[in-house]
Amino acid sequence: MSTKKHVASVPHHEATLAELRTDRAFAVEYLRLALEELDDPGHRAAGLLALRDVAEAHGGLAAIAQEAGITREALYRALSPNGNPTLKTLLAVLHAVGMRLSVAPAPAHD
Repeated sequence: MSTKKHVASVPHHEATLAELRTDRAFAVEYLRLALEELDDPGHRAAGLLALRDVAEAHGGLAAIAQEAGITREALYRALSPNGNPTLKTLLAVLHAVGMRLSVAPAPAHD
């Protein structure tokens, strides 16, 4: 029987939040890629949950909701897998986490 102690692993979600908290470039790229998913109704939940992860990593949903000027419950609903945030809510959350929305050309369709 081994007497070696194993280091407990960190759950993926917690590791992601820690990385989003400490690496701004990672957070920007994570959110940029996830927001591209908002264009596809079949993948929209992934984009909303990524925005929720960024909000959690940058102070938590309650703090972000307060800074964005919306209720915590409304933010939870907007950033749920079935959420449908208004542009105002999306912009307010992005602003609260120190980011902004930008536009890029869509890939050309063949």
